Amino acid sequence: MALSRRSFKHLLLWLIEGSRGGVNRGKIIEAIKDEPLNANQLCKLLGVDYRTIRHHLDVLEKNHFITAVGDHYGKVYFLSQDLEINFGDFEEIWGKIAKRLKNDGRK
Repeated sequence: MALSRRSFKHLLLWLIEGSRGGVNRGKIIEAIKDEPLNANQLCKLLGVDYRTIRHHLDVLEKNHFITAVGDHYGKVYFLSQDLEINFGDFEEIWGKIAKRLKNDGRK
């Protein structure tokens, strides 16, 4: 069942800004925006352990922000069509978070 744009934005706000781990989920979305990646590639790119990356990928996939192709370790992740359509909402939310992180002295 597809969400309305407003519902999608609310879910995005909660998963990225309003819940623990949102920064890692935002970094994952940013990373796969330009290039599909697997969990191991994301670990190396983001400097986060494999289990943490797998957890966040599962959350993002369950909530229809990303889709996967392949099996097990070769599974590659892409942005979902819903997220691509609503990517402006992600950029708005992520921009606020990135600004706040920069002011706090973090990446």
